[in-house]
Amino acid sequence: NLQGANLQDADLRRAHLAGAHLEDANLQGARLQWANLQDADLQSANLEGANLKLAKLQGANLKGANLKLAKLGKANLERANLEGANLEGANLERAKMQGANLKGANLKLANLRKANLERANLERANLWETNLEDAKLMGAKLTRARYDALTTWPEGFDPVAAGAVLVE
Repeated sequence: NLQGANLQDADLRRAHLAGAHLEDANLQGARLQWANLQDADLQSANLEGANLKLAKLQGANLKGANLKLAKLGKANLERANLEGANLEGANLERAKMQGANLKGANLKLANLRKANLERANLERANLWETNLEDAKLMGAKLTRARYDALTTWPEGFDPVAAGAVLVE
């Protein structure tokens, strides 16, 4: 149980933290590359600027977590709960996010290039200036997701038909 722990700038590369209780923990700037955080509870945790490249986060609870500017390239976030999470400016290139809950998440300026978002819930998400180039969006729920003219969509994808709303 690491609830509320201060692990700022900690080196936790390859750490085995599956199922760990890290609610409200401060992991700002932590190095978590290749860490196993499957089914971990990171609700409201501060992961700003953390390096989670190639981390295993399947089924993790990241509801309301701060992942601003986090590095999540090639991370596995399948079925993760990211409802209301702040992912502003996060790098999620090639992340596996099938079935993830991103309802109301802030993805402003996030890089989701080539990410797999199949069956993900992006309802009411902020997609302003988000890069979704070559992302897989089959079955993704985009109802009332907000985007702007600088949002990059996969070639041939119609955000309006998917229920997203253009905000100028």
